[in-house]
Order: sequence, then C-alpha cells, then structure tokens
Amino acid sequence: MREALVRDLGRRAYEPVWRAMQAFTDARTDDTPDEIWLVEHDPVFTLGQAGKPEHVLMPGDIPVLHVDRGGQVTYHGPGQIVAYPLLDLKRLKVGVREYVHRIEQAIIDTLGDWNIHAVRRDGAPGVYVNDAKVAALGIRVRRGCTFHGLAFNIAMDLKPFHRINPCGYAGLQVTSMADLGGPSSLDAVKTRLLEHLAVQFGLHPSPAAPEPFA
Repeated sequence: MREALVRDLGRRAYEPVWRAMQAFTDARTDDTPDEIWLVEHDPVFTLGQAGKPEHVLMPGDIPVLHVDRGGQVTYHGPGQIVAYPLLDLKRLKVGVREYVHRIEQAIIDTLGDWNIHAVRRDGAPGVYVNDAKVAALGIRVRRGCTFHGLAFNIAMDLKPFHRINPCGYAGLQVTSMADLGGPSSLDAVKTRLLEHLAVQFGLHPSPAAPEPFA
C-alpha cells in the first residue's frame, strides 16, 4: 500500500485551494507522495471547462468561478464534504474511467455504511439515491495526475442548487445525507469516506498538517 498524506483544510474559500491544487500538480515529480485534501468551501458556484453560463440561472450574491475541471455547474457550500484526491494514476496503474468508477464506489460504500442504497448513472458521473444526486464529480488529469474531485452533500442548505441547472441538467433533484436519514456530522462521514477511498486505491492514509495553508 502506498502512503497518501491527508490534509483536512477546514473551511476555506474556493479559489486559493484551487490554485494550490494546480501548483501542487505542476510541481510534483514521480516520487511525490499522493495526497487527499478535505475541505468545506464558502458558498460558490463553479463552472467546468465546457460549462455553459446559461446553466447558472440566478446566482444572486453567490460568486461564480469558471474553473479547469470537467463537468458543468455545481454548488459548494457549508455542510458539504469536498475531497480532492491528488493521485498519480500512472503510478497506481489506474485509467481515468476506472478512477471515476472507484471514486463513485467509495461514495456508494460510504452511504451503504448507513444503509442508504446509492447508484451511479451511465454518462452522468456522480452518485444518486432515488433519482436525486447526493454527490457530484468534476475531475482534471494533467500528466497522469489528478486534481479537483468530489463534492458530497452531508447536511447543507440545498436551496442554492435551485439557482442553477445542477451539472447541466434542468430540474435535476439534489439531496443530502442528512435528508436521507444519515448523519449530519461531516467528521463522521469524512472518516468513512477516507477509509473507502483508501481501499479503492490501495492507499494508507496518513494525517498531515494543512499545508500549504498553514
């Protein structure tokens, strides 16, 4: 098993974390340990590389950022776990499609720990419960290394999702773990999510200081 440093960044604005992910990925070498960053973002809408502005219906006072991940538009805010796996797929011998599949499986298994049955959908990355989306994926791979990642709704105000077409789908229903009868504690879910990500990628998680944000 390869070591992966886990940095819990707490609550942060989106852009500094995004820029730090880019810098980390650009600077890493074949010997750089993989990392997983966990963060809770201040409210923000993000549009992916091919994101269409018309999917942002009424942003109001929530900022909109055009970023370099895949996918359309999503919302990040308090009560949501955002996980950024910064992995060297070449070293792990994992293809991009398999990478997405394994992240989805880690989320599905996490929900299963609380007896919540979740599924994936062909052609629509993410995790769904009763046709409502509980977790979104938006990734980027550069030189075989991943950044960006997943957003998992735990116990959050879902109203901002009504201001967008989530992931580019008008009328897509969005839910959260708390609304499905699961816990409202982000820490409880983080622990299980990390365990399942580690299993999926053969990693040994090691807690690390929240650099480069110290």
